[in-house]
Amino acid sequence: MRIRSLLAAAGTVTALSLAAVTPASAAGPAVLTTANGDVAVGDQLVASLAGGTAATFYSSATGTSGVSCASSSFSATVTANPAAPGTATESLTAQTFANCTSNVLGVLGVTSITVNNLPYAAAVTSGAGITVSPPAGSKIRTTVVLRTLLGSVNCIYEGPALAGTTSNADNSIAFANQPFTKLSGSSLCFANAYFSAKYAPVTSGGLPVTVN
Repeated sequence: MRIRSLLAAAGTVTALSLAAVTPASAAGPAVLTTANGDVAVGDQLVASLAGGTAATFYSSATGTSGVSCASSSFSATVTANPAAPGTATESLTAQTFANCTSNVLGVLGVTSITVNNLPYAAAVTSGAGITVSPPAGSKIRTTVVLRTLLGSVNCIYEGPALAGTTSNADNSIAFANQPFTKLSGSSLCFANAYFSAKYAPVTSGGLPVTVN
């Protein structure tokens, strides 16, 4: 009987020892992680265009007429980052475009491109990409200011949302032919604008972000 008691006690000690070295949570990583672990709520995500690419606003989904920008970047604040699989949320607080040109007849250059109605809400879902939505009651709006033979022209475009893809191969976010319609502007402003861009790598604290 005493041998059995000793064996039982030994088994209890072994079990407690194993529990002590087993991680407290087996839930796995969060949706957004870096080499340092889970991205924390309040952390900033930043990215510029992937090398050798441009951000474009073309007049059709298959054409190459419109505006092309050699520089673009964004900044977002993480507002939720649950365990994967799941949906992490962000507040897109800034998106910029620079070094832009246009091949539209009658347009001499691009003065500026401004993203309006910020911040936008972004949702990154495990295995399903990213969606970007405007505040309730508004739309995603972009103002393109063109230099033309007739002076400065403001072209304002709106869209309900953006849908993009994520890739851990290069820690990227990509948007392809996201449609906008002209809200206002002269005839030099094309009736529709299709936005495409690839941002990579997306980083937090200087480290590439992985989507789980």
